[in-house]
Amino acid sequence: MKPPTDWQIHELNEIAVIQTGLSKSASRTGGFVRLPYLRVANVQDGHFDLSEVKEIDVPKFLVDRFRVLPGDLLLTEGGDFDKLGRGAIWSGEIKDCVHQNHIFVVRSDRRKMDQRFLALQTQGPHGRAYFQSCSKQSTNLASINSTQLKQFPTMVPPLPEQRKIADILGTWDEALEKLDALIASKARRKKALMQQLFTGKRLLRSHTEWRRIQLSEVAEEQSERNEETLDRSRLFAVTKAEGMVPMRERVQGATVHRCKIVERGWFAYNPMRINIGSIARWEGTDPVMVSGDYVVFRANESRLLSDYLNHLRRSTAWADFVGASGNGSVRVRIWFDDLGRFKFLLPSLAEQRAIAHILDAADTELRLLRSQRAALDQQKRGLMQRLLTGKVRVNV
Repeated sequence: MKPPTDWQIHELNEIAVIQTGLSKSASRTGGFVRLPYLRVANVQDGHFDLSEVKEIDVPKFLVDRFRVLPGDLLLTEGGDFDKLGRGAIWSGEIKDCVHQNHIFVVRSDRRKMDQRFLALQTQGPHGRAYFQSCSKQSTNLASINSTQLKQFPTMVPPLPEQRKIADILGTWDEALEKLDALIASKARRKKALMQQLFTGKRLLRSHTEWRRIQLSEVAEEQSERNEETLDRSRLFAVTKAEGMVPMRERVQGATVHRCKIVERGWFAYNPMRINIGSIARWEGTDPVMVSGDYVVFRANESRLLSDYLNHLRRSTAWADFVGASGNGSVRVRIWFDDLGRFKFLLPSLAEQRAIAHILDAADTELRLLRSQRAALDQQKRGLMQRLLTGKVRVNV
């Protein structure tokens, strides 16, 4: 779709200054000053992650050259393919900060371009499509250079319209930020609740003492092979983010007869990836199968409820144990013999059920909030598509 006739199109370098960053490896001489500097990890999609900001020695005569100023738009030159050119506007969160050479600073001519509107363009469908079309790509990664960024075809509506569009979309960002803060607060509350519940906070009046046991005492490994009972449509893999999902065809083996059966309520994991959290419980009704290289195990429901274990595996104690376990010199492998040594307090079945019920409710609340956030973000992106192309005009 062509932009409205009263919108101009300029290459970015015609309406903005593009500043490249400081190379960490460059050799330097002369007097230095040590300053905080921003890396790719600090620049996220629409915000900054300043949980870890490193420092670098900068020649005094180059400080002004690489300094980041309030109002600067920072864009990354590379990263994950779907996040190429991600960026945010710097608000001066850290005084006297410089930027790495893998980050571009863009300063627009404020007489022609509202910096917020420019940021919306680079992060919107138009910007993403351009960066992906001209990027240098490798497996799951992509990058752009300063020349390509300078040539970015920037739509320039009348300045009052730019500001109005930025104001409208800014209200959606505020709503998203509030939801993000609420989700983070609820997640922290759940984490604290887990810490209490798994370390002996009593929910029921019971004289039954909690016993410290090993997982191997109340769970057992399962090694039943498929032997062609199930077809490939029932072949699953385990991911940290999504749990058990259909295995991609390109990574499937030649046959499925060695694959292991997983029944409802059983757990499965790749022994080389459980240390990053890739373990899941099968929630479906009918059996499925996983790679024969996976570990499959089930809880003894007469002593340990799988509902309880499914929450326990997300606890800090579990993560600490898995992080310190395993064997192998190249990649860590954690077999069930290793995992079975995990020690924890075992409540009565009634208390396990009560704890699982509380944590299920917390999970449900978080899922609803994240679903609400995803819907709001989708609505915002649809609005961006219409406003940033001029398909829908605003009154100024």
